[in-house]
Amino acid sequence: MARTGLDIVSAGGGPALAGAAVGLLANQGSVTSSFEHASDVLPRCGARLACLFGPQHGPDGLTQANMIEWEGYRDPLLGIPVHSLYGSTREPTARMLEGLDAVVIDLPDVGARPYTYLWTALLMVRACGSSGVRVVVLDRPDPIGGVEVEGPSLEAGFESFVGLRPLVMRHGMTIGEALSMLRAEEGLEGPFEVVPAEGWRRSMHWDETGLPWVPPSPNIPTPRTALLYAGNVLLEGTNLSEGRGTTTPFELVGAPWIDPRRFAGVLAAGQVEGAVFRPARFRPTFDKHEGLDCGGVQIHVTDHGAFRPVACAVSVIIAAAALYPDLFRWTGPPYEYETVKRPIDILYGGSGLRDAVAAGTPPAELVSSWRMDEREFTERRGPYLLYD
Repeated sequence: MARTGLDIVSAGGGPALAGAAVGLLANQGSVTSSFEHASDVLPRCGARLACLFGPQHGPDGLTQANMIEWEGYRDPLLGIPVHSLYGSTREPTARMLEGLDAVVIDLPDVGARPYTYLWTALLMVRACGSSGVRVVVLDRPDPIGGVEVEGPSLEAGFESFVGLRPLVMRHGMTIGEALSMLRAEEGLEGPFEVVPAEGWRRSMHWDETGLPWVPPSPNIPTPRTALLYAGNVLLEGTNLSEGRGTTTPFELVGAPWIDPRRFAGVLAAGQVEGAVFRPARFRPTFDKHEGLDCGGVQIHVTDHGAFRPVACAVSVIIAAAALYPDLFRWTGPPYEYETVKRPIDILYGGSGLRDAVAAGTPPAELVSSWRMDEREFTERRGPYLLYD
């Protein structure tokens, strides 16, 4: 069974924090293998918990996505400030860090560039470096595996809160590895350390870790969802429902004007490896097409190792645009604090997907265009990998 960095600290290992004034960047998923939250573990280990920091969705995962902000408050049980990093500011202020000896980061990530938690953590590392505050990252396995990398890299000029630095879409790194790499590349200073997880191999699926799954955000209810999110997050840049408002977000894809059997047939003909497209109908209770009957597919992953979520997502988008050219649309800003560029461009990392749809480029040709980015990123991340 794998152990997270928090498990190791809970058992008395890791860095000395006794007596230190500590801020904790965490959420509801920041628990040990026995479900003890980091905010309970750190004081038991002698740290003086001075404040909490919360990412998008809040410290308890209560708010939905895309600029549904929350503001800070005082925790009624702990009696300490809870600072929002997804409200009036997305980076900690000097005042928030004042008086802290260290900030502990224990954020469950999902291994995909557009997921905002990595960027919240990077902004924390930057701020702590400027203020001389020590950073301790309690690492966790990448829930969708650490071997495969996939998708285009983020192009210069398309930076946003769903991608502050050039990573491929599925980066295959833990949050500790990614922060170590980004920190080195930016030349950030200040004390920084990672408490690695133990017993995790890069080839592991989440179910093989033996660790409990706590949804890291409201629409990632299962590890399977996390795998599909790595590609289907692109649907947020279209008028296709990505299944928000149903019990299987990112597995269901569709719109009121899609014929399920026709759509599933086209996708099946594309021979996406490791998945079956089942014709489906669904009715979202919120978000896109709220209350409307949608036709589409449910994506059933049959082979985790062979399935490429980003390739699958572009196949879905290209098929919908080709079958329904008069109805398919790209959505406009604002999206995650970007008010000019299209959401699809900051999600994809450039205009390449929009250009491919306009040109009628087959999915396989678009996927092959990522190969150089994937090879370069694999080499770039190599020196920072902590496992295997």
